Amino acid sequence: MVYCIGHTIISPLGEGSQANLEAVQAGRSGLKLYTHRFADVEPFCASLFDTPQSFVPLCIKSVEDAITNYQLQITNSKDTVFILSTTKGDNLDLITPAKTIAQHFGNPNAPIVVSNACTSGVCAQITAMRLLEAGLYRHAIVVGCDIQSRFIVSGFQSFKALSPEPCKPFSPDRQGLNLGEAAATIIYSQQPMANSQQPLWTLEAGSIHNDANHLSAPSRTGEGAYQCLKDVMEGITADQIALVGVHGTATMYNDAMETIALERAGLQDVPKSVLKPFFGHTMGAAGVVETILCAMQANKMVNDQMVNDQMVNVIKMLSGFGGVNAAIRLRCE
Repeated sequence: MVYCIGHTIISPLGEGSQANLEAVQAGRSGLKLYTHRFADVEPFCASLFDTPQSFVPLCIKSVEDAITNYQLQITNSKDTVFILSTTKGDNLDLITPAKTIAQHFGNPNAPIVVSNACTSGVCAQITAMRLLEAGLYRHAIVVGCDIQSRFIVSGFQSFKALSPEPCKPFSPDRQGLNLGEAAATIIYSQQPMANSQQPLWTLEAGSIHNDANHLSAPSRTGEGAYQCLKDVMEGITADQIALVGVHGTATMYNDAMETIALERAGLQDVPKSVLKPFFGHTMGAAGVVETILCAMQANKMVNDQMVNDQMVNVIKMLSGFGGVNAAIRLRCE
């Protein structure tokens, strides 16, 4: 079994997982219009840090916060592996920043970089789960991060994929996605923390499928996403799931595809967590940020007795360019 023993989120909405959860619960969004953030780029709506950030220092701060918040002493250990989730990284050089981050914490192991379009954050967690279950490491530090640039924004604008206003996932009049910036860290372990007062969740299952449909458009039948959902639901039923964290980009085809996949999996009536209207699409950080918040939302539902003791499972799903799809299932207590 794989346990979460620490986590944190740094975003324009605040520092720390709890601060970000409270912002979401209060309905506070980081999205706003930017007219002069990057040279020669049309105005765009996004959730960006007020002060431009550098990729590696932001990742390091995220890990440091997670370690400090939970008083963990695992960064110099040979039993710990660093896994970096990013779609862009630092000027497309992915392995160098990962090495710098691991070396900053005195970690002797080669870091792992997961860059699989929008599914990167969930795929990185599946990688951590497999490594820990195989007994190769005792701990895995999963860091998800991306910061926006002229290259990224202009690229999405060329696709006509950006909404000129705050995004509206699953709305009939949705116009596209908004981009966002964030860094987030989840620390997984083979064992739970002793005497921890924090809510506990475990990573129970993970699945990755490629529907091989198109370079950028998802399968119209939601085949890859459906196969992921079917895999992570093995052994349980829909009435045992408290919450599904959807991708919810507010693009025309992605939202339609997800709706079909959810219906095929029998999850149409399960409550959904839709977070892009608060954070924008944080790319490599999205799967990590949204997993943390989904688990915290489910913990609150359990504590508030909004669900019964059997409904403690949470599913987080993501899809991305190239037909990639991924999902994980968490069990919250």
